[in-house]
Amino acid sequence: MTYLAMIFYQIVAPILVLLAIGAGLQKKFQFNLKAMSQLIAYCFMPVAVFLNIYETSIEMTVLGQVALFITIFIGSQMILSHYIAKLLGLETSESAVFKNSVVLINSGNYGIPVAQMVFATQPIGVAIQVILVIFQNVTTYTYGLYNLISATKSGAEIVKDFLKMPIVHALILGVLLNVFDIQIPQTFRIPLDHIAGGFVAVALITLGAQLSQIELKTMMNRTVFISCFTRLIVGPLAALLFIYLLKIDGVVAQSLLIASAFPTSRNSSSLALEYDVESNTAAQTVLFSTIVSCLTVTFVIYLSDVLFG
Repeated sequence: MTYLAMIFYQIVAPILVLLAIGAGLQKKFQFNLKAMSQLIAYCFMPVAVFLNIYETSIEMTVLGQVALFITIFIGSQMILSHYIAKLLGLETSESAVFKNSVVLINSGNYGIPVAQMVFATQPIGVAIQVILVIFQNVTTYTYGLYNLISATKSGAEIVKDFLKMPIVHALILGVLLNVFDIQIPQTFRIPLDHIAGGFVAVALITLGAQLSQIELKTMMNRTVFISCFTRLIVGPLAALLFIYLLKIDGVVAQSLLIASAFPTSRNSSSLALEYDVESNTAAQTVLFSTIVSCLTVTFVIYLSDVLFG
């Protein structure tokens, strides 16, 4: 229990503090959240991703294991959420939001900061989380959009939008410089380090500011509860099963198990709001899953260390 408490106070509690700071600042100053999100998407996150990939060496066998796991895991969550929505008798619009809330995980603003804290001395743990972010972005703008707008965008448009994402360019550039062992001049490396160093704080403060806009009073309903249970409890259990079946171990297994426990992605709420599909339910699910994840993620981090540490 002491070790579990230590994980909470050293990893999860600091996240809560930053979320609270973001919420408090937003209530007082009413920041332009779209501008803050763009700052993260176009500056902080790409730089953090670039440096992590640039500094980390990943064997092709490990990369293959990770890709296979992610494909199986995301596929299983799609199937599971589909049948749970049918079992609950949800209407088409509510079913779409429910499925997105289970499948789309907050691997960016929440996942990468957690990974950087947990794997501070093991860069491969963070690199795996970066790969998961890429897969989640693809899932969001294909499966997630399809659920909400019945694929009104063509396949070519989706690919075009995906290729515009700065994080993709950062990933490719990081891989190229890593493979060819190209040194970054100090003139550029120093500011890049400063930006990457600020990513965790800025990402979590922004997430806290965004969550502060969601109303608490209407959050308590069946769909939200079942969604969060599926995302935060069933998701990690399924991930653990696949990790054992694929015979993954060590830091890779730890990173994948922890990544499976993150709360519902803010993107699921943003998409629902943009296309006016049960946006209140989507927002409430994001907030509730983020709050509850403080406990569940703490336990999963502890479990991952006991099983694979």
